[in-house]
Order: sequence, then structure tokens, then C-alpha cells
Amino acid sequence: MGQIMVITDQEAIEQEVRNFGGEVCLVKESCRTGTDRVAKVASQLKYDVIVNLQADEIPQHPGLLDDLILPFVSSQAGMGTLKRSIHRLQDLDNPAIVKVVTDANGRALYFSRSPIPCWRDGVPTGNNPIAYMHLGVYIFRKSELSRFAGLPTGLLEDVEKLEQLRALEHGLPIMVWETAHESIRIDTPEDIIAAEDLLSTNSRVPMAGAVKPIQRVENR
Repeated sequence: MGQIMVITDQEAIEQEVRNFGGEVCLVKESCRTGTDRVAKVASQLKYDVIVNLQADEIPQHPGLLDDLILPFVSSQAGMGTLKRSIHRLQDLDNPAIVKVVTDANGRALYFSRSPIPCWRDGVPTGNNPIAYMHLGVYIFRKSELSRFAGLPTGLLEDVEKLEQLRALEHGLPIMVWETAHESIRIDTPEDIIAAEDLLSTNSRVPMAGAVKPIQRVENR
């Protein structure tokens, strides 16, 4: 891991990061999405691989990042992300939980807030996953991130409010790897309080399953 940087459009966040001695870049120009903001800064960096961790998706265990980075660097993929299995029908039906389906080689076919796949004959019972949720963490080759940011907003991206659909609509493949590790999802002030509670009371980040994940709407 090389440089770690907070990229924001908020001066208050910039100041907080400086207060604890972190590295931060304030982007004042308007950007369509957080990934577009990352692309703007990444274009000025020397690194060939960029990991985009969104502030409302906090990994609970470093193994989650291993599950993203290790297969990516040993592949020819230009863009990658993660999925985790869904076992509960209420999660499948929840539009705040983004679902993903992939082909046999792990390339994303589609991301949606709707239940995908649709079990025509009824959702099966048992321990097998009924679907997969998408985790909002991404990894890019620098060149692919630049290509992504240069694309026009897609119709499906705008309809679902999911930035990753821009890539699929314009033919950029996304590799999706599975992880068993959970993340803290933040969408409301109450979620922030719960996350701060968790992070302050645990000297080490808990293993997957130790804490019930907080659900949030995935924003563009």
C-alpha cells in the first residue's frame, strides 16, 4: 500500500483530516460522483493502481481489502469490486441493498436495487445464497479509472443511481470477487453514531459476522 489520502469536496472534512495529521485533497470543482472526484486527483498521482474506499462503506476487517486487492493485482482486470452472499429474503427485496449478478467468470452482468435474480418458482430454502449484495469498494488501473471518468452518464446509471452501471453501459468490464467479510454501511446520523461506537470500543476491527451490518442506500 502506498499513499493513503482522503479526497473530499467539504472544507470541514478537509480540516478534520488535517487535525489528525492525515493527507487530504480538497476538490472544489463539481463532480458527478465520488469516483469522478477520485479520478480527478488520481490523474496527478504516480500510482498505477487506485483503491477507492467510500466513506459510507467502512470495512470491518482488513481481509476485505485482501479479497479485493490480491486477485486484482494478479489479473488483467481494469476495474474490480466485491460481493457478499445474501441469505435473507428481506435483504433481497430491500432497495437499499444493491444486488449484483455475474457471469461464470466473475464479470459483472448487472447491478440493481431490484431483486436479481428473480426466483420465478420461489426462493429456495436452505443455507445456499439466494443472491449477492454489492459492496461499495472499488479498485482500478489508473488508465481504466480515467476512461471511466471520461464517459457520459448512462441512462441506467441515472435511473438506478449507481455509478458502476456507467462502466457496464459503455462496455467496460468489472470483475467481482466474493468476500465473507462485512462492512459498516452509513446512510443516516444514527448510523454514524453506531459506527463511531463500534470503532471506539474495538481495539481491533471485528471479524465478519461479529456485528450486524448497518444498511444504507448506495449513492452515486
